[in-house]
Amino acid sequence: MINDAIAKFLEEKHLATNAVKIEFKNRGSRLGFFLKTKDYEELKAKNFWRIVLGDNIEIWKKSNDANLAKIFHGTDILKLAEIKIKKAV
Repeated sequence: MINDAIAKFLEEKHLATNAVKIEFKNRGSRLGFFLKTKDYEELKAKNFWRIVLGDNIEIWKKSNDANLAKIFHGTDILKLAEIKIKKAV
């Protein structure tokens, strides 16, 4: 994906607030949490994204440790989707 498409999706309501479903080209789909760190604008301009994946999301929420994130290039991302939470009835 191009950086403008990723940024538009994230900045509407997902950046640093909600996990999203990320479909990668060379690996399966994963839940991820995009971080907005001090280098966010610089990375975004180059289509790089700092993402906390899977089990590390809960750890990150408690610690805010950016070292739990990995940097991915936007061309490795095929699709982003909002996570739908089912409410108990």
